[in-house]
Amino acid sequence: MYLGTQNRVTTDDEYRQLAQLGVRHVNADPDGNPHDWTLDVLQRHRDRLERLGLVLDMVQLPLESLPIEKQSSPDILSMGPNRDRQIESICRLIENVARAGIPAVKYNLNIIGIPRSEFEAGRGGSKNSTFRWDKMDQNAPPSMVGELSEEENWERIDYFLERVVPVAEASRVRLACHPHDPYTPPGYRGITRVLGTVEGLKTFVLMRENPWHGLNFCIGSVGEMMDDPRAEINAAIRWFGERGKLFNIHYRNIKGRKLSFMETFPDEGDMDMWGAMKVLAEVGYKYMVMPDHVPHLSGTPNDAVAFSYCFGYIRAQLQMLAETHPGSVEL
Repeated sequence: MYLGTQNRVTTDDEYRQLAQLGVRHVNADPDGNPHDWTLDVLQRHRDRLERLGLVLDMVQLPLESLPIEKQSSPDILSMGPNRDRQIESICRLIENVARAGIPAVKYNLNIIGIPRSEFEAGRGGSKNSTFRWDKMDQNAPPSMVGELSEEENWERIDYFLERVVPVAEASRVRLACHPHDPYTPPGYRGITRVLGTVEGLKTFVLMRENPWHGLNFCIGSVGEMMDDPRAEINAAIRWFGERGKLFNIHYRNIKGRKLSFMETFPDEGDMDMWGAMKVLAEVGYKYMVMPDHVPHLSGTPNDAVAFSYCFGYIRAQLQMLAETHPGSVEL
């Protein structure tokens, strides 16, 4: 496994800074709507990153973590009139990703986005994202999709997988789906979020089961599904890892548990991130480990400083892992 990032940067100097920080592998998207990415666009983007010392491991399909009305492919989960056209466009995009030499894509099957309550003060007064169910509008109206039962949600997901997974297999491109973030009680905003529990994720990876169909496994998001994240997270990593379903790791920690948590830096949350890293090595995980959702620091216009801290933390753990689990790490 190796250090990676999905940070959105645009200039050559920003990409060089990643390489200078020891981040060689990236999930980085070309400009524009992914439905418009031609083979030439993808190849030129990959070539640009290679000239700057980076390896393009992954791009994002036009299925984002945003609320569905802001996504690039809203009809897929809303059963809109362009559903089949949007799925077909994604299939052609996967084929072009393969021709461009990019080995993986990530995506979300999300309807209501990433619900959060207000920010709270973290270490030293940092501004940290939280989810406190008792502070949420529990009667918030449904999304544009309306009321959607668990059964119907699974049917729409399966409709997508049935058409896309064979294309990914034929193209030898890994499909990495992000869990729902966070778990929400059934019926919140009209939706039962079926990828918001560990059991739901297990069901998902076994639907249309295929070596190219797996997860963008966010340790933080999965911890948010649990009553005792510290005690439960390693078993979840092991279950999916032993079945070859881990295609990308978001290395993020939380303080709290299901329905009440704060996002934190990896070294200060409740989960044992070094323990999680060792389990990743034990199950033979071999792709990117990247930070995600950092606290906001005082006096900084963006999160570059906070992410740099996380890059160093992950890289140090990988260096330790290289000694305790030889052959498991690329530095």
